[in-house]
Amino acid sequence: MMPKEKIKVGLVQIGDEFGGQYYFPYSIGLLQAYAQAHLKKSEDFEFLHHIYKRSAIAEIIERLINAGIVFFSAYLWNYRISLEIARGIKQRNNDCIIVFGGPQIPESPTGMEIFLKNYPFINIACYSEGEIPFLKILENAKEQTWENVPSIGFTGRDQRFIYSKQAGRILNLDTIPSPYLEGVFDSIIEANPNEKWSALIETNRGCPYTCDFCYWGKKTKSRIHSYNIERIFKEIDWFSRKKIEFVFTCDANFGLFQRDLDIAVKVAENKKKYGYPMAFSVQNTKNSTEKIFLLQKILNDAGLQKGVNLALQSLNESTLKSIKRVNITNRNYRELQQKFAQSNIPTFSDIIIGLPNETYDTFTSGVSSLIESGQHNRIQFINLTILENTAMAEPKYQERYDFLTKEVNLTQHHSSIEDKPEVMEKQIFVVGTKTMPPDEWVKTRIFCWLMALFYFNKLLQIPFVLVNKVCGISFRKLIEMFMEVDSRYRSVSEILAFFTEKAMAVQNGDCEYIASKKWLNIWWPADEYIFIKLCLENELAAFYKESEAIISGFINKNRLQFSPVLLHDAIELNKQLIKLPFNKSDIEISLHYNILEGYHNILEGRDTTIKEGIYTYTIDKTSDGWLTVDDWLRDVVWYGTKKGAYLYHCYGGL
Repeated sequence: MMPKEKIKVGLVQIGDEFGGQYYFPYSIGLLQAYAQAHLKKSEDFEFLHHIYKRSAIAEIIERLINAGIVFFSAYLWNYRISLEIARGIKQRNNDCIIVFGGPQIPESPTGMEIFLKNYPFINIACYSEGEIPFLKILENAKEQTWENVPSIGFTGRDQRFIYSKQAGRILNLDTIPSPYLEGVFDSIIEANPNEKWSALIETNRGCPYTCDFCYWGKKTKSRIHSYNIERIFKEIDWFSRKKIEFVFTCDANFGLFQRDLDIAVKVAENKKKYGYPMAFSVQNTKNSTEKIFLLQKILNDAGLQKGVNLALQSLNESTLKSIKRVNITNRNYRELQQKFAQSNIPTFSDIIIGLPNETYDTFTSGVSSLIESGQHNRIQFINLTILENTAMAEPKYQERYDFLTKEVNLTQHHSSIEDKPEVMEKQIFVVGTKTMPPDEWVKTRIFCWLMALFYFNKLLQIPFVLVNKVCGISFRKLIEMFMEVDSRYRSVSEILAFFTEKAMAVQNGDCEYIASKKWLNIWWPADEYIFIKLCLENELAAFYKESEAIISGFINKNRLQFSPVLLHDAIELNKQLIKLPFNKSDIEISLHYNILEGYHNILEGRDTTIKEGIYTYTIDKTSDGWLTVDDWLRDVVWYGTKKGAYLYHCYGGL
């Protein structure tokens, strides 16, 4: 008797490379683990090696050409290449069943019908949680009858579009086995022995918030369900045994539950015992202070975090109300920020450019006030992106706020550059609104890059902090004085021209990052790119000379009481503290004011007085040595970004 032929199942979740590492394809891993646990006849199926990396399309098609069914997990960063792979499979094997799911697939009946008409080579589109429809599709694969499969859309035999009722959310998440613990990824680990891996982990699913730019809360209808903590602990042990360096927590609100403290302790203990994971990244819950502080302190003390993310999105009350973020208070963020600053734990804040009711004035004033309230480490300025299945994706919503949108090439910062990508992924940027017209959007984008470069990349942070403290000049105004310079200031003018050109290019469809094959062959944020250029192309001396003249001119013009000697010393100290490669000796520097003490006191929220005297410091330029440019690029500019680790250590004093 001939053995029964198995149905070959292909699973595709393509990700990008980051620093030579790939994420395990977690979404399709969950699907496979769930199916293997619940299929009535699992022996009827053969799961092929996962497709997880962006390889040549022809190669991927060849690996999947004999599959009976292929599932794609689609999101912004892999949507178009997934479509091309699916198209190619169908052209060569028309009998193959093509299924698409993931956040990029329209969930409304109308949107899904249009999607399937646009891509007739796709047989089935899934919405909501994928585990149950995935299982049911496999169970019905032989007969190819989909009418009783929940949470899908498909074209029936009579060419009529059919949209099935949504399956209820999985309330007991422990019915979904862990793909790590069940060995789902073992085959790709064995097949790729030289691959370095990062991992995703869920401790719960759901979000109690319904922000208009995000679909997580909308998708899960605000209810949160959790995995058993013993399973989570076993996954953490698995990461440690497999020497997984980086773990990203998918929870929308880590720290919401008391047990999250136990999870943080477990990760910290494992790192101490095994050395892995080396980093554990979380997205904090929005309305907690003490619990988040304790949790992040645990992670920080264990060296598991680059910085604590405080995602404000906007400081404009009208904007927060318009995007349904009114139940998340900025006061909590400010309290947390102050607590972290006092404990010397770095934080970074997310601010979105182009939200409804935001103007250039409200945005820049908000940024300035955020710094003045204690955010000296990093603000991440994020372009507003229209995501599928969100409130903002609705045409009426965009009409209400006069959104000007542009499809732009999607690149991920610090990801590797492909020489000639077969398919360029796209995303939809908001590049103008009723309250922030296109020219104001460009101005806002320039402001953000300059603030990132001068303040958060630390090029001028010391003089900025002192001028703000002594003269009461806002950080917004400090940036704007550089936005108003003329061609006499060559170095600063070139920076301004570069950012202006880049902002206008993004508005016209260019990607937001800068490709550099010379510097690690990765995509750099514009501010980091200019920082590198200034440091490595001998431009720092000219830049600091011009910066001193610009600030001095402003002080004199406005008759402010600020000593020229204090300004000069602050500029000189800042220049000497910038980390650069190839330094072979420490240096001494003498100042006429207690600038370093005052600077650190201000950053840590303590009262300070700027005093005259002779203050001699030793700048430690040898403990952190970089003998190659590549090492410096990775350690200082790339890995050090969220920590703001751009300045040398300095000791001494009066």
